[in-house]
Amino acid sequence: MPEAQNVSFPPSFLWGAATSAYQIEGAVRENGRTPSIWDTFSHTPGATADGDTGDTAVDHYHRYRDDVALMARLGLNAYRFSVSWPRVQPTGRGPAVQAGLDFYRRLVDELLSHGIKPSVTLYHWDLPQELEDAGGWPERDTARRFAEYAHLVGEALGDRVDQWTTLNEPWCSAFLGYGSGVHAPGRTDPVAALRAAHHLNLAHGLGTQALRSVLPARASVAVSLNSQVIRPLSQQPEDLAAARQIDDLACGVFHGPMLHGAYPATLLEATSPLTDWSYVLDGDLATAHQPLDALGLNYYTPALVSSARNAPAGPRADAHGASAHSPWPGARDVAFHQPPGDRTEMGWTIDPGGLHELIMRYSREAPGLPLHVTENGAAFPDKVDDDGRVRDPERVAYLHAHLAAVHRAVADGADVRGYYLWSLMDNFEWSYGYAKRFGAVYVDYATLDRIPKSSALWYGQAARTGQLPPVDAF
Repeated sequence: MPEAQNVSFPPSFLWGAATSAYQIEGAVRENGRTPSIWDTFSHTPGATADGDTGDTAVDHYHRYRDDVALMARLGLNAYRFSVSWPRVQPTGRGPAVQAGLDFYRRLVDELLSHGIKPSVTLYHWDLPQELEDAGGWPERDTARRFAEYAHLVGEALGDRVDQWTTLNEPWCSAFLGYGSGVHAPGRTDPVAALRAAHHLNLAHGLGTQALRSVLPARASVAVSLNSQVIRPLSQQPEDLAAARQIDDLACGVFHGPMLHGAYPATLLEATSPLTDWSYVLDGDLATAHQPLDALGLNYYTPALVSSARNAPAGPRADAHGASAHSPWPGARDVAFHQPPGDRTEMGWTIDPGGLHELIMRYSREAPGLPLHVTENGAAFPDKVDDDGRVRDPERVAYLHAHLAAVHRAVADGADVRGYYLWSLMDNFEWSYGYAKRFGAVYVDYATLDRIPKSSALWYGQAARTGQLPPVDAF
């Protein structure tokens, strides 16, 4: 792809990086923190690569000041992080543990002292284990507990944080956690997955209400969705029907209630053999449909689908890990295919056009709502060279192409306010353990030393200047 010329972003554009608590913090037993579902899952034999856990992760809990200073040296002006629910409310019920909240107060103060805008995500998959023991997201009470938790954190940090996200990628929480079982809590029940999806929608609405009850009027409340770009293999009616089924389950199941106050009728029809949706009570959809101040979009790769009956011979794609259980409850006669093009180490096709397509779709789905790209990035097999540097030209090219796609979307009328690179640094990559490196900063897992990669230097210059440097600048 030829480089875009004269790609300049507005001075107000947010140049950020993103992380999540369980992936970086460590300190899983300090100051009253109790296990989350990811602590339990990662200690289950066979659940993660090499039995890796987040017990230490990259020790951000003790090294946060150095990590913030590194962000400042790079030139970032925003940082998106998540709060560990079991660190601040260990049982998922009752009063907050002030020692847990104090960590996030110190982190926010450190960010602000370096001129970096904090963006708080309340839930990035680390449900307190006690709530899972009581039924987890398939149970309505978990949504109520989330609202209580949102109130506690909003009250503690609302005087210094203006940007809030309720949930990160609820699709993964519901369908990978309760459907395919490749994520915590590792359950494989399609009905539980659909129930979890609904209660996550409800939790978003209740959490938004709880935040607004304690936050200043200037605060922005959003949700981050990993709505996927679903493409049919052909324009044959059977392939279009397959794409529609997956689009309902990947996108409509969350943006329907959150943005429009209703589930897609085609989704309800397709899943009717599994569930009657009787757990959707009067008023739930109105609660889920709270006015938002912004919308976060996470994007990595598109999906290519066809009717299983029409599927040609050739490589099939399994974008969410090997499993005998499907993360697509109710989908029938659907085959996934590997989209053409170069791939990251995750096996994901590199397709920056998909990011443009996703942004423009949500400009239509939610006209007038500011958008943020809250996750985008790539894993590559990075290594430290003999001179101590980490050169990752593939990631630099990836970032250049995807940021150029964001710029093109802005030129096409999309109101995109910021971009958050996934991730600030290498970390615990869920069921892949430490085998996949997404960071712009290399972490030596033996010493936990941080080494900015070429991509970090490139992205830092983009952040400082508002312009995309040449791909060979570093």
